[in-house]
Amino acid sequence: MRDGRHIRLLIGLGVAALVLLGKIFSLQILDGRYKEKASSNATISETIYPTRGIIYDRNGKILVGNKVAYDIMVSPRAVKDFDTLALAAVLDVEPAFIREKMAEFNRRRSSIGWQEVTLLRTVPAETYMRLDEVKYKFPGFRGQVRSIRDYPVNAGGNLLGYVSEVNQDYIRRHNGEYTSGDYAGMTGIEAAREKELRGEKGYHIFLRNSRNQKEGAYKDGAEDKEAVPGHDITTTIDAALQQYGQELMQGKVGSVVAIEPATGEILALVSAPGIDVDKLADIGKYWKEIAADPYKPMYNRAVQASYPPGSVFKLVNGLIGLQEGVLRPEMTYPCHQGYHFGSGHKLGCHAHKSPLNMEESIMMSCNAYYCYVLKNILDQKKFDSVADGLDHWREMVMSFGFGQKLGSDFPAELSGSIPSSKTYNKVYRRGGWNSTTVISLSIGQGEILATPMHLANLCATIANRGFYYIPHIIKETEGVPLDERFSQPQYTLVDREHFPKIIPGMWRAVNSGPGMGGTAWIAHVDGLDICGKTGTAQNPRGADNSVFICFAPMDHPRIAIAAYVENGGFGATYAAPIASLMVEKYLNGEVSRPGLERSMKEANLLSRVKRD
Repeated sequence: MRDGRHIRLLIGLGVAALVLLGKIFSLQILDGRYKEKASSNATISETIYPTRGIIYDRNGKILVGNKVAYDIMVSPRAVKDFDTLALAAVLDVEPAFIREKMAEFNRRRSSIGWQEVTLLRTVPAETYMRLDEVKYKFPGFRGQVRSIRDYPVNAGGNLLGYVSEVNQDYIRRHNGEYTSGDYAGMTGIEAAREKELRGEKGYHIFLRNSRNQKEGAYKDGAEDKEAVPGHDITTTIDAALQQYGQELMQGKVGSVVAIEPATGEILALVSAPGIDVDKLADIGKYWKEIAADPYKPMYNRAVQASYPPGSVFKLVNGLIGLQEGVLRPEMTYPCHQGYHFGSGHKLGCHAHKSPLNMEESIMMSCNAYYCYVLKNILDQKKFDSVADGLDHWREMVMSFGFGQKLGSDFPAELSGSIPSSKTYNKVYRRGGWNSTTVISLSIGQGEILATPMHLANLCATIANRGFYYIPHIIKETEGVPLDERFSQPQYTLVDREHFPKIIPGMWRAVNSGPGMGGTAWIAHVDGLDICGKTGTAQNPRGADNSVFICFAPMDHPRIAIAAYVENGGFGATYAAPIASLMVEKYLNGEVSRPGLERSMKEANLLSRVKRD
C-alpha cells in the first residue's frame, strides 16, 4: 500500500517536472518574444537607415535626391538624472518639451525596453555637434545621422509626393513591414513606387554591460546587417516642361496634363495650387498650414478632380456619329443662336455662320450641330428605345477611357462618370425621358464628369488616330520593370478610318485667324501645326471653367495636352494659351510669344474661385 502511494507520488513529481521543463523549453526556445527581450537587455541595436532611391526625370535630371539629416535619439532605460535646462539649451528647445517627451517615454518604458526612440527629428548640424561634444553629461542621449529627401528641381509637391514617418495605422495596414521611426512615401510618386524606393534597413548590434555601456560588436559583427539602398527610378516627366507648366498655372486652380501619344508616357502633370518642394522635406513643420489652405494644395486635380469636360467632348460625339453612320463630314446643320426643342426650350450657342458642316462645327465649336448629332445617335431605329440607344452610346464613350480609371501607375486616380439609362430612369422613371431630355450630353455637360487625365488621354487617342496607351509616369529601368499593360494599345470602338475626318476641324480651330471663326486662334504657333479644341464648361460655383486640348504636330504628334482652369471663362482665355505655350516650349525649347507668356504667369484667378 505504502509502495503504491510512493510510486504514484514519484509519477506525479515526474509529470510535474516534465510540464515545467516543457514550459521552460517553450518560453526559451519556441517563444521568440522572451529570447528577444533577454537579448535586448544584453545588447544594443542601432538601426542603419538605407538611402532612399533617387527619382530622375526622363532626361536624367534629378527630381528627388538625398541629403544628410540629424536626429536626436534616446534610450529611456539608459537615462540617468540629468540637467533638463542644460540639455534644453544644447538642443535649442523648451525644457517643457523634454519633460513631456520623457514622461511619455517612461509611460511606454515596458514596451520600449532598452531600445532607442526619437526625441527630435531633422535638427540642424550645429545642434547635432553641440550634443556630440557634451553627450557624456547626458547618458542615454545621442545624435543619429540619416538621409532625407532633397529637391534640386521644383517639379511640384503634388507630383513628387512627400515622405513622412509612419504612424501606427500605417504600420498595421502594412503587416509589420514597418516599425516606429520608419519613413515611407505618403503621396505622389513617393507613394506609388514606395516598394522600389525605400530599400532595406540594416543594423549594428553591440554588447551592453551592467552599466549600460557598449562593449564592442556582438559576435564580432557577424549578426550585423548592412542597409540596402533603394532602387533609383526614372520617370517619364520632362522636368523643364513640368516646371514651366507650374509657372503658367501660378495663381490659378486647375491642372495641365501632357502625354507623349506614341508611348502614353506622361510628360507633365501639373496641379494648381501646388506645394513648393521646399516644404516637402519637412512636411510636419508645414502640415497645419497646408491642411488649413482653402485651395487644398495636397489635392491632385489632374487625377482626383472630376469636371464636366465641356465642348472638347463634342469630338467624341462626332466620332460616334461617324461610326454609327448618322453623320458624314459634309452634312450641315443650322444654328440659330442655339438648338431649339420642345416648347420653347433652347440650348444656346454663340453667334457664327449657319448652317455648318462638321469641319466648321469643330472649328467654331457649334453647340447646335452636336445636339443634332447626339439626337440622331440615340433615336436610331435599330434601338428598341432611347434608353437602349443611350446605353450603346455609353459603351462607345467608355471605350475612350471615360467613366473608369485609366489604370495609370499614378495613385488616387478617379474614374469620372458617364451616365446610363439607369441614371435617368431613377429621375424621370422608365420611359419618362427622351433624347432631348439628355441633350446637354452632346456638349459635354449634364451628368458627364472626367478628370484632366481623361481629357489628355482623349487628345492622345485622336493624335494616334484611334488608340491610346495607358498613361504612365515611370520608365522601365533595371530593378524597376514596366507592367506590360502600358505597352498594349487600347483601341476605341470607333474605327480608325474616322479619326482623320475630325482633325482638319481641330487644325482650323487653331490656325484660322480671329476673323475666320477659329475659336482657338490664340494657340497658333507658326510651323507647329497645332490641332486643338476649346471648351467652356459650365460651373455652378462661379464663372465657367476654361478647357482646351491639343496635339502637335498634326502628323507624327509628339505631345498631346489638356489644360483645365477653374473659373477661367472661355477655353481660349486661359486654357488654350497655357497649353499652347507648353507645346511650344516642349517642341521648340523656347517661346515666341513673350507677351502672352507674361500675361499667363501674372494672371491670378484665385479670387474668382469659391471655396467651402
